[in-house]
Amino acid sequence: MKQSRAYLAVDLGAESGRVIKGVLEDGKLRLEPIARFPNGMVPIHGHFHWNFIRLYEEMLQAFKQCSRSDPPIESVGVDTWGVDFVLLAEDQTLLGLPVAYRDGRTEGMMEKMFQKIPAEKIYEKTGIQFMVFNSLFQLLALSEQNSAALQHAAHFLMVPDYFHYLFTGKITNEYTEATTTQCLNVHTRTWDPELLRAAGVCPSLMKEVIQPGTIIGTITPQLQQMTGLGPIPVVAPGTHDTASAVAAVPAEGDRWAYISSGTWSLMGIETTAPAGSPKAFEYNFTNEGGVCGTIRFLKNIMGMWMVQRCRAAFDKELDYNELTRMAAEAPAFVSLIDPEWDAFLNPPSMTEAIADFCRKTGQPVPANEGAYIRCCLESLAMQYRLVMQQICQICNKTFDTLHIVGGGSRNQLLNQLTADATATPVKTGPVEATVIGNLIMQAIGLGHIDSLKEARQIIGRSFEMETYTPKDPGRWDSGFERFLRLKKIKN
Repeated sequence: MKQSRAYLAVDLGAESGRVIKGVLEDGKLRLEPIARFPNGMVPIHGHFHWNFIRLYEEMLQAFKQCSRSDPPIESVGVDTWGVDFVLLAEDQTLLGLPVAYRDGRTEGMMEKMFQKIPAEKIYEKTGIQFMVFNSLFQLLALSEQNSAALQHAAHFLMVPDYFHYLFTGKITNEYTEATTTQCLNVHTRTWDPELLRAAGVCPSLMKEVIQPGTIIGTITPQLQQMTGLGPIPVVAPGTHDTASAVAAVPAEGDRWAYISSGTWSLMGIETTAPAGSPKAFEYNFTNEGGVCGTIRFLKNIMGMWMVQRCRAAFDKELDYNELTRMAAEAPAFVSLIDPEWDAFLNPPSMTEAIADFCRKTGQPVPANEGAYIRCCLESLAMQYRLVMQQICQICNKTFDTLHIVGGGSRNQLLNQLTADATATPVKTGPVEATVIGNLIMQAIGLGHIDSLKEARQIIGRSFEMETYTPKDPGRWDSGFERFLRLKKIKN
């Protein structure tokens, strides 16, 4: 008889969440969707919050559907976005509504932190790129505002840590997610007391860092009764969604780079040691934790967020396939934007923000919906080209394949534009990389898969991939020079 094993992955993103069952059988992994539900920021009294109670309810409903799973569920794990956190009191009471990273409370906090510890020293300690919403600056904002929650806090948990706590009653800090805080020392892989104190935080709030694949505990008796699941273990995957996505890249050798394409585009390479050179600091690259002892050397890029928010700003209802078709028919290289422009982080209207940028830089304002999406996709491809050049310069190596995984890999136009812009063959898939990476780390943690290498071989056998060959990449050269000039314009 073939042995089948089943695991549950909870994957939460900024737009939606889902619960997916993975079944490992006969050397292949198959996915069975259980539930999908919306997520989003809730504005309350001038701040943006996450509704964790509703998300937890959605998870419990999904778990109930798996109570009679065949094969039975053997474990569960959660992955989410990075940087956001909750604070618990000594009695483990939740202190306040969780705040979303796109909230404006961190404005000016980087500059205040640099007055305490120079940026170069922070980067030397953490290897993490500077983004205004990093947890370090969120904590400093709480301290500067004399937050009652911070004053009464006894425990600091990142978002997936909190859901794992709700499942098990165990308080943990998982490594890949902890690295996104910019509070973890990249060399020791432990919390950095100097940075925490500079942010006004007592280091005792942070807990011992656990690695992906760690069995955190068993779901509580109450949860077993509520869901009908047995006493299954909760296994920490790479709880940062990009760590899980990169774990699922079905790559071989070491001459490959990746883009985890979704709301954000995370572009980089997998290494075993951090790259903290002056050029890495200058270009604002990050050294985030990966699974199985790896480091994800990468750059955060404002990804499909721009397309998502353009779609929300259009007067008519258009799905993503229709928007992509319209973009393919729009003229090329009419208008370009800088995806790193601060105004694109969370504008009231993305189309107005793009129009303002075009007017400011003397370019035509996009004429219609297709032109707006074409502008976003071409600009993303230009940014990918720039980041790949920077990686090659910092790491002194070249790449023969660019893997694109995640939901954004469905966009065939962007895939081809990326191959053209970077002059590199692009392989896409699997689409559900984050979920797959979550599942395979649970299997590794339980001893059902021996290594990351074996896991990637399983993934390669289980899911289809497409290849995009560069077409006339030289026609991008003049547009790229124009793009570089736009990036020199100050926010």
